[in-house]
Amino acid sequence: MPHADSSLVPSSITSKTEFWAHVHGQLASLLSGQRHWVTNLANASSMVYSSLLAFTAHFGSGSQAVNWCGFYLNSSLFPVPRFLGQDGSDNNSAAADASRLLLGPFCGKPACQFINISPGKARGVCADAYLQRRTILVPEVDLYPGHIACDGETKSEIVCPLIFKKGDKEIMLGVLDLDCLAVSGFCEEDKEGLEKIAALVVSACDW
Repeated sequence: MPHADSSLVPSSITSKTEFWAHVHGQLASLLSGQRHWVTNLANASSMVYSSLLAFTAHFGSGSQAVNWCGFYLNSSLFPVPRFLGQDGSDNNSAAADASRLLLGPFCGKPACQFINISPGKARGVCADAYLQRRTILVPEVDLYPGHIACDGETKSEIVCPLIFKKGDKEIMLGVLDLDCLAVSGFCEEDKEGLEKIAALVVSACDW
C-alpha cells in the first residue's frame, strides 16, 4: 500500500472511537521499522492531520476542521548544530535551553517557534499540559487564561503530553497539539484516542 493511503478513512467508520482505533493501527504500521523521532513525528502529524480531514462525519475540511496538528519538544532533544550560522554566531546555547519547547514537525499554518516553560514565565495550553503532565482539553480557547494565539481562527484545542517512562521515572519530552476551527471541537473520545497516539509515538522512537 502506498504510504499516502494510510491516511484514508473507510466510509464504514462513523464514530470517533472507531476513527481513533483505525488511525492508531494505521500509524503503528507506518512507523514500524523506523526509530528516528524527526521522521516518525513528521509522518505522525501528517497522518493524523490528513485522516481528520478525511473524516467528514465529525471533522473534515469545513467549519469543523482541525486546522493544526503537530508537536512541540523540549529543546534539549534537538541535535547540537554542527556548523555555525553565516554570521559566525554559535547558537548551541539557544538549542540546549531546556526552559523552552521548540516547534517540531507539524501540519497546518506557520506556528510559534517556541513556548516558554520556565517557572513564572510559562503560559498557554501547551506549557500547562507539559508542566502538569496531563492532557488539557479546551472547548473555547479565547476563555483560556494565558492562551497563545498562533492562529486567530482557532476556537478549540487539545494538548497531550509526550511522556517517556524509564523504570519508575517519567521523562517529559514535549506535547502533541491539535487546534480546531469549531468551538468544542474535541471531546473525551478524542482525548482518549489522542493519548494512545501520543503513547504510540513515544514508544516508536529512540530519544
